[in-house]
Amino acid sequence: MSENFDIEEPLTSNARPLSDSVITVRIIKSFPYRNVKNHIFQHVDLKNMTAPQFLAMIKETIKTTGSLRPYRNVEYDTLKIYTHAHGSKTMNLVINMEHDEDWILDLKNDVKTLADYGLENETEISIFNREAYEEFKKNPEEKW
Repeated sequence: MSENFDIEEPLTSNARPLSDSVITVRIIKSFPYRNVKNHIFQHVDLKNMTAPQFLAMIKETIKTTGSLRPYRNVEYDTLKIYTHAHGSKTMNLVINMEHDEDWILDLKNDVKTLADYGLENETEISIFNREAYEEFKKNPEEKW
C-alpha cells in the first residue's frame, strides 16, 4: 500500500516528508554503566518542532510510559545527535563524544526547528544529563 505525500514538501533521505519522520531517542541513564534505552518517536514534525518542544515531548513520554520507569530519576537537560540516518556510527555504544559543538541542540533557541539542526527521518538522538556527560568525558571508563 503506497502512501500519498504532498510533493511540495521536501523529503528526507529515505523519501518521508519532514512532517512525518521517525526519530529514535536514546535515553541515557548512566554513561559508565551503559544504561541506555531506545524509544522510537513516530510522526515527528521536523520542519515545525523546535528542540525545546521535542525535549518536553520526550520528558513527558519518559514520565508517562511504564517501560521507562527506571529512567525517571535523571534530570535530562541535553539533546545530541548520535548518528544521522544511513551515516556511520561511533565506536562508543553509549554516546557519540565527537561533534559537541554542532550536534548538541540548543535548547534555549525556540525558533530553530529540528530540520534546521540537520535532523532527517531515522536520525538517532541522545537525551542525557549534561553534567554526567562532561564527567564521563573526563574519564570515559565503563564499569562493566
